[in-house]
Amino acid sequence: MIVLGLGARSGVPVRAPVLAVLAAAGVRPADITVLATLDRRLAEPRVRELAAEFGWRPAGFTAAQLAACPVPHPSPRVAAATGTPGVAEAAALLAAGPAAVLLLPKTVDGGVTVALARDLVP
Repeated sequence: MIVLGLGARSGVPVRAPVLAVLAAAGVRPADITVLATLDRRLAEPRVRELAAEFGWRPAGFTAAQLAACPVPHPSPRVAAATGTPGVAEAAALLAAGPAAVLLLPKTVDGGVTVALARDLVP
């Protein structure tokens, strides 16, 4: 199972940047199982539509849940805006499970941040 963690400003288109990051990483949309993000971002139609288009199970986490997950690339700017120092990496790690590792650290394209994680336990 590969989890796509997503961070984005409200209203920014997400489809093209997400697909660009996946292509650059050599990952097909069919390889993704879950799209994980901040709960309030998951409430946005553009994010739900992206998950539905590719059959990705949506997973939303509160800012407190994300903030409790250590990330390798925290951002003070993201923390000030969302209440957590990392959205994409933390969401991917939390959704992937307790033995999760990042396959792709946060990568930004067009104002959208993408991270990929996988649980090491089959």
